[in-house]
Amino acid sequence: MRKTLLSIGLAGLLAAGTLLALPHAAIAQTATDSETFRQLELFGDIFERVRAFYVDDTVDKDLVEEAINGMLASLDPHSSYMNEEMYSDMQVQTRGEFGGLGIEVTMDQGLIRVIAPIDGTPADKAGVEAGDYISHLDGQAILGMDLNEAIDLMRGQVNTDIILTVRREGVDPFDIVITRDVIRIQSARSRILEDVAYVRITTFNEQAEEGLIREIGEMRAELGDSQKGLILDLRNNPGGLLDQAIKISDAFLDQGEIVSTKTRSNDGDSRYNATLGDLTNGLPIVVLINGGSASASEIVAGALQDHHRAVIMGTQSFGKGSVQTIVPIPGHGAMRLTTARYYTPSGRSIQGTGISPDIEVAQSTVEAIGGPAGLREEDLRNSLDNPRGDTGEDDGEIAASGQAIAPEDYQLSRAIDLIHGIALANLFRPQSTTE
Repeated sequence: MRKTLLSIGLAGLLAAGTLLALPHAAIAQTATDSETFRQLELFGDIFERVRAFYVDDTVDKDLVEEAINGMLASLDPHSSYMNEEMYSDMQVQTRGEFGGLGIEVTMDQGLIRVIAPIDGTPADKAGVEAGDYISHLDGQAILGMDLNEAIDLMRGQVNTDIILTVRREGVDPFDIVITRDVIRIQSARSRILEDVAYVRITTFNEQAEEGLIREIGEMRAELGDSQKGLILDLRNNPGGLLDQAIKISDAFLDQGEIVSTKTRSNDGDSRYNATLGDLTNGLPIVVLINGGSASASEIVAGALQDHHRAVIMGTQSFGKGSVQTIVPIPGHGAMRLTTARYYTPSGRSIQGTGISPDIEVAQSTVEAIGGPAGLREEDLRNSLDNPRGDTGEDDGEIAASGQAIAPEDYQLSRAIDLIHGIALANLFRPQSTTE
């Protein structure tokens, strides 16, 4: 329309014998518009030739959707087009219940890269791990597909199987058989580890903040004044809704910026600040992260780290520092478009780099070293008895951490040790007094 109006205006002025001097910016814009229309004509020409001469029959709708997806996928790994069915599925997912494998993925070097399996889902139970690459689905190579096409293949009827060919660092490619199921996500799960409250957030869906508040409240009611701190487990949490990341960060902060977002034009820049109130009343917090902690998880970890409200422990996070906006397309589906970058309170962008933990702890297997017990004082002949009859077992406020959790979760063991260490340091810290 703009090109047409400009042409009519020029024709009228020239017919009247008027000389027109266009500003350089207008001339440049006109040239840009002309080139854009030429490229769109190229697309239409190729579209018609495919319809007319391709060896098999084609479906116009499929051709257009694939072309749109190709355009969006060329921008970044997180922009894509969703048709009506996919858009409906996405809306259900954010509410916390959907059908599929229970796996968050992205496209990387032509293959599907696993950001993280969701706790308790078929993918998690089958042994899919964060960082895995999927090269084939039911024997069909993924190379050459776009992300939506690959995701569509992973979907299917409940109780049907799919074979994933997995490439994992350090081992030969192997197959995993997964049975599709209805995925019901409980976003927050908790348990008490001795005198430490533990909450794991699996995904930032619409239920995340509500679940966090509920779980922390129940544990506080049980532990009372004996609670030493909180462990917030964001490992293998692929992210989710921005507003939920902000609310969960705010749950532990009394003031200050949580996150800022910056757009290309700066017109849509936003800053989100904390409000008064801390769910833990200032108790020590340890946040666990790893390579499967992405997006919203990194917003929470970055905010608590920058405000020195929590110790971040684990390994480097995924490094997704962009924000996607879902733009509904009337009469069709929706477009997922990267519209902003986000920054932590100190102004850091974690795009491509991730959150660096304050204390780096890789997941490890710890094996106790056996051997004969050494000679002790109590073994010596005629040794004196303990006058109080103490057995030497620890009955103080700080309990040993090795008995409360599964021994294979080394990172969680170290997090409990750190909480106890902070509690012990506070116990011996001189108390200020007022005269």
